Amino acid sequence: MLNVAFFVPCSALFSLSVINLQRQGFLSRQEKYIFIPVWILAIILMLFGIRTGQSSGIFWTEIAASALYAAMQSYYSFHQIRYMKMIRHALANYYDRDMDDLLQWMRWSIYIMTLMAILVPMMIFVQGKLLAVFGILVLAGIFYLVDCFCLYTVSNAPAKVLEAQQNEEEVLNEQVSDLQQKSEEHVSDSALHRVDIAVANWIDKRGHLKAGLNLPAAAEEIGVPRYLLSAWLKQKSVRYNDWLAELRIDEAKQVMLAHPDWSNETIAQRCGFSDRTYFQRKFKQLTGTTPNDYLTNTDPTV
Repeated sequence: MLNVAFFVPCSALFSLSVINLQRQGFLSRQEKYIFIPVWILAIILMLFGIRTGQSSGIFWTEIAASALYAAMQSYYSFHQIRYMKMIRHALANYYDRDMDDLLQWMRWSIYIMTLMAILVPMMIFVQGKLLAVFGILVLAGIFYLVDCFCLYTVSNAPAKVLEAQQNEEEVLNEQVSDLQQKSEEHVSDSALHRVDIAVANWIDKRGHLKAGLNLPAAAEEIGVPRYLLSAWLKQKSVRYNDWLAELRIDEAKQVMLAHPDWSNETIAQRCGFSDRTYFQRKFKQLTGTTPNDYLTNTDPTV
């Protein structure tokens, strides 16, 4: 009973803390308060089982209370994963590099909370050393959550996430406003064709090799509204940072063959990558080989 009474509110508050960061403080009423009736009902069930005085009654009320707890945490985990995917989408369509490292702690926090939701009900029926080990692991998990939460909030990561999310909202508002003025429901094929031409000219001028180029800056250099560039990328089913990475890797291949003596650091800077490590990771991801292996196995005369 004490385990259920403790873990329901603690898990709910940890989960709400993560969602609060994900939503920039905009929590729905259901998200805020759904744990309260679950908590009360779980305690009532446990008290009812104890009052019956029968071991079978206590067992089944423990099962029911544990199921309530697991269902509540599943609800929170589902929303956390959904919001995290939305954040990842916003980051990928704003910055010119992967920003998943900002959310790594969030992903692991969701995994830990979900695992606790699965294991806590099982641990209620366990005694002895196994319960002690589980208790230590729970405390370690809580420490990890609190530590990561604090580090995230004092870093510049929330500002970067907010900037990407605001850009996505502004892009959507610009598109709706422009289409309403033109009495159109969708971006026209002729508009997307203009983007094709503008992007090709921009690539010919090596505009894509400028490091730190977010989507609004790229749209301005290309000479198209950012909502049109976003719609063009969406039509091609590619995210902004992946699109730029592919263009830059293609350039890197040519540079490596033309200058085989250049270091990866020099090539990364030449081709618009923020650092050597990111360049090597994206190169391996997109080509299936490392830059050095690619250069070794490629005939420069071909």
